[in-house]
Amino acid sequence: MSERSLPLAGIRVVELGQLLAGPFAGTLLAYFGADVIKVEPPGGDPIRRWRSLDDTGTSFWWRSLGRNKRSVTLDLKTDRGRQLAGQLIDRADVLIENFRPGTLESWGLGPERFQQSNPGLVYARISGYGQDGPYADKPGYASVCEGVGGLRYVNGFPDERPVRPNLSLGDTIAGLHAALGIALALLERHGSQQGQVVDVALYESVFNLLEAVIPEFDGAGLVREPSGSTVTGIVPTNTYRCGDGKYVIIGGNGDSIFKRLMQAMGREDLADDPRLAHNPGRVEHEAELDAIIGDWCAGQDSPRVLARLEEARVPCGPIYSAADMMADPHFQARGLFQQVEINGKPLRIPALTPRLAGTPGGTRWPGGEAGTHTEAVLREDLGLSEAEFQALRNEGVLG
Repeated sequence: MSERSLPLAGIRVVELGQLLAGPFAGTLLAYFGADVIKVEPPGGDPIRRWRSLDDTGTSFWWRSLGRNKRSVTLDLKTDRGRQLAGQLIDRADVLIENFRPGTLESWGLGPERFQQSNPGLVYARISGYGQDGPYADKPGYASVCEGVGGLRYVNGFPDERPVRPNLSLGDTIAGLHAALGIALALLERHGSQQGQVVDVALYESVFNLLEAVIPEFDGAGLVREPSGSTVTGIVPTNTYRCGDGKYVIIGGNGDSIFKRLMQAMGREDLADDPRLAHNPGRVEHEAELDAIIGDWCAGQDSPRVLARLEEARVPCGPIYSAADMMADPHFQARGLFQQVEINGKPLRIPALTPRLAGTPGGTRWPGGEAGTHTEAVLREDLGLSEAEFQALRNEGVLG
């Protein structure tokens, strides 16, 4: 680890969001040095109990998502809980929240509350459809917003039900956009000394991924349809089943790459065919080419297919599961797994990127138990006395 400070050292973040979009943004900021105070409801963020649980009854997911954060439990449904949250935000550089628009205003914690007390605050808001517009009040689940934002439309096979990856992509992508927006706002604040609202919508975050979908429709009237395991207008690039039942991905769509692919397959006739020399011609013969490549792959096992194509410098690769990734020497060499301890037991969680050569981020501690840092934050950061702290606990404000 470099002796230089982490990029976000000295930046204090209050995270009021729960589940995934807001917390993922907070995780990214904490990984690169921000002091993230995660304010959780009594009982903790619901994601602590989602999916597979460790022997403490906490999700393995939480150990990754909650890393490097200080957990404070406050009941924001109480006046005193909201007052304490406001005091924390008054001392923060960044607020992250992903409640339905209007919720924080109803609690007296909207942006206007901090304009005088903390004018430099970067107030990051993540919601399904943004803070204004006719859909702002709709529930913003990632699964729905991926559809509205256009991602689900192009995902799947023609004339079949649109599919989703077995991930909450809309949430994670929105978290990435929020982290980027926060970083930009902090950079701008160096000159202006003023904070600003960062408004991130899940559907807009996936909309950002649509490449040429909009200009193609507006300029040529083309609606990009789902295309299975291919990409419309780029040939060949597909997934092929090998003789051992495993799938490989082959990207042979560059002109010189296509030629090398055909040569590796022993199809000099196709390598030299003028009809296939450039992408437009290959698009016309996509079905024929995919059948030929598919037959070639089916006649041999996947390691042999990959070895021959790698020797020919044709982009290709397997489709990895978690087990495959953790066994792969390249993943290990690149440091993509970090080991933490949970009650004395080792657990590997993913490293986070991007990789910074001089000031790399890291996992200083895994996600702990709900409220672990409540007393330290409220007494040390807000200056509450022992008696005041115990009174809050007795009143149920801390859960």
